[in-house]
Amino acid sequence: MIVIVLLASLLGFRALGALGIGRFASWSASAAHALAVMLVMTGSAHFMPSSVTVMPNHEDLVAMVPPFIPFPGFVVLLTGVIELLAALGLVLTRTRRISGLALVPLFVLLLPANIYAAIENVAFGGESASPLWQRIPEQLLYIAFAIWATGALAPAARDRVSATR
Repeated sequence: MIVIVLLASLLGFRALGALGIGRFASWSASAAHALAVMLVMTGSAHFMPSSVTVMPNHEDLVAMVPPFIPFPGFVVLLTGVIELLAALGLVLTRTRRISGLALVPLFVLLLPANIYAAIENVAFGGESASPLWQRIPEQLLYIAFAIWATGALAPAARDRVSATR
């Protein structure tokens, strides 16, 4: 579901770019906005009450936290705030690169929760747990998407300019 939102948003933003909306003129800018849409969706789930059953909610996410992580409820809220701040950072051109750099370690740190949830068969959003073979590639996709969409590993423009002088 999340991958579908990410890819559909990417294609939607890129179509807007093809129609002349300059903000979405490149694939990477469209990808940054698509990643922001995904993060708003996933980040807002961190604050959903347990009465919400049509999508993942706070309790679903707390259940995913491995037992060795202290204060799982707080960790879920904190990661939700980080995801929402990263989404904002992705849509602002000036902060897009730093948001991409921050998302890479966040996605890496979230991997143990995904592994734990798959191994322990933790239900998510009223549906059975997705298998481990699916979760790890998805997480790797999000990491790659953050790097590509934000040019996080490419030299900053000012670095490229100073290197040519």
